[in-house]
Amino acid sequence: MNIQSKAHEKLLNVIDDLRSQGISRFIDLPQLIVCGDQSSGKSSVLEAVSGIQFPTKDALCTRFATELILRRNPEIASVVTIVPDPNRSGEEKARLQGFKCDSSVYDDFGGIIDKAGKLMGLEGTSKVFSSDVLRIELSGPRQPHLTLVDLPGLFHSGSKSQSDDDAEAVKALVTGYMKKSRSIILAVVSAKNDYNNQIVTKYARAFDKGELRTLGIITKPDTLPAGSDSENQYFELAENKDVYFRLGWHVLKNRDYGQRNFSVAERDASELEFFSKGIWTSLSPIQLGIEPLRPRLSRVLQGQILYELPNLISDVESGLRECQARLDKLGTARGTKQEQRLHLHTVSDAFTTILKDAINGKYDNEYFGDATTEEGYAKRIRAVTNNMLEQFAEEVRCRGHKYQIVEDPPEEPQKRPPIKVSKETRIERVKELIRCNRGKELSIISKEDTITNLFREQSSPWIDIVKRHAENIFDAVKHAVLNILENTSDQATRDGVLSCIVNPALGKIKEDFDLAVDRTLKQHVQGHPITFNHYFTENVQKLRNEHNAEHLSELLEIFFGKDPCSDDYITEGQQVDTRSLLYALTAPNEEDMTLFACSEALHVMQAYYKVAQKYFTDDFAISAVEQGLLVKLETIFNPGTILILEEDMVEDIAGETEESKLERASSVAKLGTLKTTLDVLKRLDRGQTQGIAKDATTF
Repeated sequence: MNIQSKAHEKLLNVIDDLRSQGISRFIDLPQLIVCGDQSSGKSSVLEAVSGIQFPTKDALCTRFATELILRRNPEIASVVTIVPDPNRSGEEKARLQGFKCDSSVYDDFGGIIDKAGKLMGLEGTSKVFSSDVLRIELSGPRQPHLTLVDLPGLFHSGSKSQSDDDAEAVKALVTGYMKKSRSIILAVVSAKNDYNNQIVTKYARAFDKGELRTLGIITKPDTLPAGSDSENQYFELAENKDVYFRLGWHVLKNRDYGQRNFSVAERDASELEFFSKGIWTSLSPIQLGIEPLRPRLSRVLQGQILYELPNLISDVESGLRECQARLDKLGTARGTKQEQRLHLHTVSDAFTTILKDAINGKYDNEYFGDATTEEGYAKRIRAVTNNMLEQFAEEVRCRGHKYQIVEDPPEEPQKRPPIKVSKETRIERVKELIRCNRGKELSIISKEDTITNLFREQSSPWIDIVKRHAENIFDAVKHAVLNILENTSDQATRDGVLSCIVNPALGKIKEDFDLAVDRTLKQHVQGHPITFNHYFTENVQKLRNEHNAEHLSELLEIFFGKDPCSDDYITEGQQVDTRSLLYALTAPNEEDMTLFACSEALHVMQAYYKVAQKYFTDDFAISAVEQGLLVKLETIFNPGTILILEEDMVEDIAGETEESKLERASSVAKLGTLKTTLDVLKRLDRGQTQGIAKDATTF
């Protein structure tokens, strides 16, 4: 592939044009960033590549990023502009965009940098670095098709001219560029110092975890004594044997002080002569000198652009969706009362549509997201409430009864129901209630108040269970409702709707829901036991039969001395005194009569509890949760509520703030930029990408 082809130039021009339009604020673009410690020779690298003389002070004379755009053209030309930080005010942006330089970039680049720094506010203030970018476009017959971003030099600690805070500011600026996954890092290290002490390689490996997008550049190799250990160490580094980078290493010879006035041609000739002898002749020629470096950098950048093109398109499309969703939430401009009411109606319609879907269990809208995530599940009101009601019913079934009769109850005190007790303990409790509630009825007949008291006592855990679950259900529903509002309106509208409409409506619904819960409890726990369900009669008879069978079994065991259920209950030839047996089975005493009344009361209560428990769980689900909560939710902010709002309230809620106006203007500008970007990226000749893979950037 001809790396200096028209197609290549078009590709780079497209990316540069997008960058100049500010797309980098929203989407990371492929770029070459030049990083290095102070005095590493970074400026010399840029001089060699571009042909312009960079200032010799590497750090604080360049306190901002510089984009260097190089293009091959028969005519030599240069254009210098400042790209303002997006956070600048409109007035500041206009001032910076009006930057003009009187001198030539080739003659007085240092003066241009100083003038740009002053305009950015870096002189006479405490401001050390600027987020504005100096953009230099150079064209000429020797220029490659290439774009680089020059960054200030890294340094470890402060001095008279630069403080420790300055060092941190430089680090933040440089590493901010390094972190961008589409940036190719040109890590410049000087052979005058041990490369292990130069922090640029440390940062490169830290932010380029796979060491896939870093190209190392070694400068000042002529300062290494021939045959020395240090020369051998740097030679191994250049061979990619020590600090490994997939893109490898490149070696450049800088002009020394005595050659500071060399022309470009003289500089290149001196470099060529140096690499023609000594240890460096053993390296591949494509790793030595400026001539192979220019096309090598072009090839790296082109490969990165082509490789990232599908991801760029995907990111832009994602950004477009997010931006459009943001504008949808903001709505149209609303200066008049009619526009304000229409805006509220639009928000209300979107809110109610999603709310109804959430309540009805219809989760097709993309708003609901992935049901397996905590966030996605919390949006599904029907699923959440049904699952919580199942948990409620299960807790009532397992822990709703205060006492549970067992054969061997634990001796230690029990705090949580069901409290395990013996049958004898329950009978004693029933005896006490009968004795305390006796009236005109015969002693073997338990008064109905006894049944009522027994049931209220047994079902007393329901109160705590139902109130706790009711609170949890309401909180979950309220969270889902507020989340829907947050996703269907802008911040200003949401605040107004929340304070004036939704919160008052939810407050009223909460009051009604609490009343419905209390009514359910009053009917089922505090009310008089009543049922006409045949299930109750069947349960009473079942409990009676079980009790009678148990009592008869005890008598038979006493009479025969054996368990009546054993296989050899009556042995062959055994004589049975049937008269005595009949008398034992039919001769009640005063104690039996009391036991009968107590057992009967306990049976009736237990049978009724089973029936009441089923009605109670269903009644809470239907009367309280469904009718008292979910059904009423659909009306809290439906379009009908907008029609009856007072004019002043409409303005208070939907009147547009300065913040929302600015946000809409910003979103509209971003949307336009993203649309243009997407159109440009899709129009690129995709034929160029056929067969291009990440390995196209290797050497």
